[in-house]
Amino acid sequence: MTVRTPDPESGWMNDDELALVRRRVPMLYVEAIPVRVDASGAVEHLGVLLRADSQGVMTRSFVSGRVQYGESIRDALLRHLEKDLGTMAFPALPQALAPFTVAEFSPMPGTGLFDARQHAVALEFIVPVAGECNPRQDALEITWLTPQQALDPDLLEELEGGRGQVLRTAIGHLGLWP
Repeated sequence: MTVRTPDPESGWMNDDELALVRRRVPMLYVEAIPVRVDASGAVEHLGVLLRADSQGVMTRSFVSGRVQYGESIRDALLRHLEKDLGTMAFPALPQALAPFTVAEFSPMPGTGLFDARQHAVALEFIVPVAGECNPRQDALEITWLTPQQALDPDLLEELEGGRGQVLRTAIGHLGLWP
């Protein structure tokens, strides 16, 4: 059984070609942590997705996906936000789009951020969403957490590939340490 998100525009590479490239070239990804903000713009909740991996193991993650050839970072981010959160999430991307950090995932275990498939570089964004989030594709649900809840060691451990480090960085970037 496969639970990976089908690539709606997979014509750019078939699965074998993608596997070959992943073994030889770092892949560029965008990842987003959706947030709910109050009327003054202060972050009240951060969202993490619940997903099942190819073995059916439940993990927590962020909105995430590859940047396709010829696609802008903004377009890739919007595409993956819609794919994972639904069309009614209403993300608010700033005019000047800048990641809060850059994460490098290694295929070598024990190196911090880990992705067994590839060497990947992910531009990490914090994105306010104002609408209704209805996870789609391989995202089963979104869990909204206060910053204090997001720092729970058990939750941080559930985040796949070491993304607990990235979530801690996001909370620090937002100045939300308890």
